[in-house]
Amino acid sequence: MASPVAAQAGKLLRALALRSGFLVAGSQAVQLTSRRWLRLQEYQSKRLMSNNGVRVQRFFVADTVNEALEAAKRLNAKEIVLKAQILAGGRGKRVFNSGLKGGVHLTKDPKLAKQMIGYNLVTKQTPKEDVKVNKVMVAEAFDISRETYLAPPGGVDVEEVAASNPELIFKEQIDIFEGIKDSQAQRMAENLGFVGPLKSQAADQLTKLYNLFLKIGATQVEVNPFVVCFDAKINFDDNAEFRQKDIFAMDDKSENEPIENEAAKYDLKYIGLDGNIACFVKGAGLAMATCDIIFLNGGKPANFLDLGGGVKEAQVYQAFTLLTANPKVEAILVNIFGSIVNCAIIANGITKACWELELKVPLLVRLEGTNIQEAQKILNNSGLPITSAIDLEDAAKKAVATVAKK
Repeated sequence: MASPVAAQAGKLLRALALRSGFLVAGSQAVQLTSRRWLRLQEYQSKRLMSNNGVRVQRFFVADTVNEALEAAKRLNAKEIVLKAQILAGGRGKRVFNSGLKGGVHLTKDPKLAKQMIGYNLVTKQTPKEDVKVNKVMVAEAFDISRETYLAPPGGVDVEEVAASNPELIFKEQIDIFEGIKDSQAQRMAENLGFVGPLKSQAADQLTKLYNLFLKIGATQVEVNPFVVCFDAKINFDDNAEFRQKDIFAMDDKSENEPIENEAAKYDLKYIGLDGNIACFVKGAGLAMATCDIIFLNGGKPANFLDLGGGVKEAQVYQAFTLLTANPKVEAILVNIFGSIVNCAIIANGITKACWELELKVPLLVRLEGTNIQEAQKILNNSGLPITSAIDLEDAAKKAVATVAKK
């Protein structure tokens, strides 16, 4: 059964380890979903590809209508493509609050940018209040005679494609120490239907895409259609940040909720939800489980906050600052399993935050793990009205019951 909060919190939890391999499908897109934190706009992904020898259509990025008009003149193409630059998918089928339908337009009239730049666009993946479009990509348009897709393996669509059209899926296992071999690239190009000179060009592009995939620490490099890229998507492994500082500096946080950006300053992962029970948890999996069990007991979580590793008292304090800033919060549930985290640090952070922030909502705490006896002593001697719980089920029931009394 699907998690009740997967639709919202799932955007944080979608994690897939870096894999060394490609999957190519002749007429179906196979998508690989990765962990959120670093997301680049499409034009940024295309620039990365272009800088690494991957062929992309000619394009410019415009912040104003005049820049869009100038970009169209410089392209001097029969037709252009105007693309709203937002991080959410599904741009082509949605509506601007200017009345313009669709965030992607094949057109000869660059003046359409007047109805795009500065207006909000809503898609299935945008928040309720939509996303303001501050940039459009103005790109050269091409006639596409045949579409092919390239992406690493994974995604829920693989099984469907394999069942309906198994002949369209081809796989190559690549040794990360040896890298992609020319024979493999040639074979994949042939499987995709390229012949003659195009086969060698396709093999060259496959090799460059794979090398880019490893070079930038990506979890996904996807192009559509293959050989000349119109659509581009690159997702990144957060663990590569220390050696990919230039790329991570490109991170566009403008579409995040301000509280998410504030949380990130303290290495906290925060996603706002619609309920009134704040969740303060260590570990994304445990956070999801906490949200779920609150739902199952008749409550609604107000947020998804993951403390992560390397916990310090200051982080705990900042977490409480974020949680108490939400006026909808009527109770706070702390659920920590401190396998490698000293529970006493958590307890000290909790007591400090409660006293200094003058906590006015009920606090329920379930701690397990390293130095738990010392942590419990700190909480018991704090003089604070803290309700303890023996396990997650007990904690959730008490949290829901506390809110229900109000």
